[in-house]
Amino acid sequence: MPPGPSIRFTLKFPGSNPESYAIEVWASGRATYDSMARLTDDMEASTAFHWDFHVASPSRERIFDLARQAKYFSGNLDSGRKIAFTGQKTLQYSDQKAGSLSSYNYSESKPIQELTAYFQSVSVTMEFISRLDYDLRFQKLALDAELKSMEEQRSGHQLEELQAATAVLRKIAADPAVIKVVRSRAQRLLEQGQSTN
Repeated sequence: MPPGPSIRFTLKFPGSNPESYAIEVWASGRATYDSMARLTDDMEASTAFHWDFHVASPSRERIFDLARQAKYFSGNLDSGRKIAFTGQKTLQYSDQKAGSLSSYNYSESKPIQELTAYFQSVSVTMEFISRLDYDLRFQKLALDAELKSMEEQRSGHQLEELQAATAVLRKIAADPAVIKVVRSRAQRLLEQGQSTN
């Protein structure tokens, strides 16, 4: 485990896809993502996915600042309001001296809302990576629709840490067995991800 403080976000939402995931970001910028999700609509069981990546400096500084504003999750984060269940979320802060965590369905705290939105957008990016990697190996014809969807999400500012997809996008862009239009989409996304680093 890398030294220094870390922030961990987990979401458990049985029946959704992914049904659970965890993202941990260290002060160094190192980050990990783990999830259980179905890679295709016809899959009955979820598949475990793990990805190591690096969080861009502005995002890293922002999430640690938001954690500070939220008193490092030491209090009750849940609003207590009766609203639709959107998954059990947990934010945890750890450093060499101590740690604290709190779980919630919905929080009225602005820093918590911003952190939640950020981590959920990171998960969207990571799940694209998982599906693209699967499609490249097993169903290349599915890549076009997946990359189109990824471009739309990117345009709508619903992806965070796109640079984490560099390795899989490079593989797609360089694969001669993939049609040219798909390789071009992958190359565009690759360049957009590199510009955020």
